Amino acid sequence: MNNFLLVYTGGGMPETEEEQAVVMKAWGDWFETLGDDLVDGGNPTGPKAKTIMSDGLVSDGPDGTMATGYSIIKADSLDSAVTKAKGCPMLAGGGNISVYEIFPAM
Repeated sequence: MNNFLLVYTGGGMPETEEEQAVVMKAWGDWFETLGDDLVDGGNPTGPKAKTIMSDGLVSDGPDGTMATGYSIIKADSLDSAVTKAKGCPMLAGGGNISVYEIFPAM
């Protein structure tokens, strides 16, 4: 089994404590369904970012769509990782998920 990086973009934060509790429960339930396939539940990312270019220049913001969070899961294949990611509450919150295979290099 390989590790896969789920990169979240978009979505929104719940406004009330009640809505936050519902969303946090949904995340906990999804993590539970993943069981041992959950490597790192991840975290949201901050609203500010910097991009470092290959020539060393630094610019404000990312080069492309702003990531809003991440998780790392295990799966047998990219297709299997995508299937597992489809249960992520990020989608119900209006966000998107990009799935990347992580290749062990070190």
